[in-house]
Amino acid sequence: MRLSELMAEGISQPTLSRLVNAGELVRPARGLYELAETEFELTHTLATVTKRVPRGVICLISALQYHDITLQTSNRVWVAIGESDRKPQLHYPKVRIVRFGEKAFERGIESHRIDGVAVRIFDPAKSVVDCFRYRNTVGLDVALEALRVAIRKRKASPDSIAEYAKALRIWSVLQPYIVTTAADEG
Repeated sequence: MRLSELMAEGISQPTLSRLVNAGELVRPARGLYELAETEFELTHTLATVTKRVPRGVICLISALQYHDITLQTSNRVWVAIGESDRKPQLHYPKVRIVRFGEKAFERGIESHRIDGVAVRIFDPAKSVVDCFRYRNTVGLDVALEALRVAIRKRKASPDSIAEYAKALRIWSVLQPYIVTTAADEG
């Protein structure tokens, strides 16, 4: 939780300090507190980043990992922010900030509850299309893998991927790959 949320619940600054000193709470980053000795899933990091970057949206490799449509791992959380949003300075957890234009930033956002936090994550079809948009950053192999796995696992349909690709003006790049993948996956 953030300091302001704890204070809104009636926990004073001295009480908070005592809880940290007693080892009952841990302060993983400035202004953030969590229960000590609690085992968290990998997704807990997404909730932590959401608290630190509230307007951000989990994207690219991190979104693919959340939706289970990649074998890739990343030591950073990929977060999309708007073109004019202030870039956050985070030391923990490590993040990779990607700027999205207004049209791309507002489409395909889902809200998932993780550790009591509403985390905004791009849906599977939009995440696949974003990987093709940022193929020079994430790698074409990652984008192709995401496309194949998303269609195979039925996380996204070829039609929904095509719809996002057309809206974001990347259809000419994605079309040959989606036609081939859809034919292969039958």
